[in-house]
Amino acid sequence: MALRFHQISCLLICLLLVACRGKKNAPTDTLFSGLITIAADETLKPIVQEELDVFEAQYTLANIIPRYTNEVEAINLLLRDSVRFAVMTRPLSEAELRSFHSRKFEPKSIKIATDGIALIVHKTNPDSIMSVGGLRKIFSGKVLKWNELFPKASSRPIYIAYDNQSSSTVRYVRDSICFGDSLSHQSFAAGSNREVIDYVARTPNALGVIGVNWISEAQDSLIRAFSESIQVVLVSRSDNPTYGNSFQPYQYYLYSGEYPFTRSIYINLNDPRSGLPSGLTSFITSARGQRIILKAGLLPATMPVNVVHIRDEI
Repeated sequence: MALRFHQISCLLICLLLVACRGKKNAPTDTLFSGLITIAADETLKPIVQEELDVFEAQYTLANIIPRYTNEVEAINLLLRDSVRFAVMTRPLSEAELRSFHSRKFEPKSIKIATDGIALIVHKTNPDSIMSVGGLRKIFSGKVLKWNELFPKASSRPIYIAYDNQSSSTVRYVRDSICFGDSLSHQSFAAGSNREVIDYVARTPNALGVIGVNWISEAQDSLIRAFSESIQVVLVSRSDNPTYGNSFQPYQYYLYSGEYPFTRSIYINLNDPRSGLPSGLTSFITSARGQRIILKAGLLPATMPVNVVHIRDEI
């Protein structure tokens, strides 16, 4: 009898320890408090950081650690359950959804904004108006020197700078501009969007590929620092680009569709407990969160946009 009582006691103690350990490791965040890590495509860092700054100022018990990385790593962190919230420029794929469903999770992909791909060249480059077709030839390596596209241009090679080889900008260029063709062997990864801007600012024959929010209103101080060294390319759908049919990736032209290289921004959320990741999602999709996106020069997804057509006189 004593032995049986001892065995039962040991079993109860073990169960209590397991329960305590489970509570210790369980998430303790609520909708608007706690500590979490999130993942975000580094291409989207300016707008994500601005949303976080305002959210944490409003909800002082919330502490959110952003991990800015490439798109592939961001989605892998979400799939491994290392984060429950990831911001990127695509929703979850069918294969990714099946992976979550096999583990009894029901993730969501919520569109929060529209931005685009911005192209930048050195300030001294006279060829800052390009067609979609001409850019496709550059990105796919069919054109390797500026004078192969513009006869009066430099004969120097075109070096194409991306932020990261696994980034959303590389995927966009490969899939949406080159339609699956391999990319030019004169392409390379600079490391980040900021480093792409820096490289183009000191390389007259470079072409840089960055996210639009890096040249938006919120980044005026950054662009001013490089304003004497870089310029934003005007892009035309026409094979004969002119100032009249070419556009830069600013808010009105994203809205009107006249700028050709646009993409959507999504929150990919896997938060079955409806904790802080859900609270942050609620904030970003609220009127206040969407106004932050609007002020940053992007298109918010869930509120009306009043746009004024302002075009610089050339």
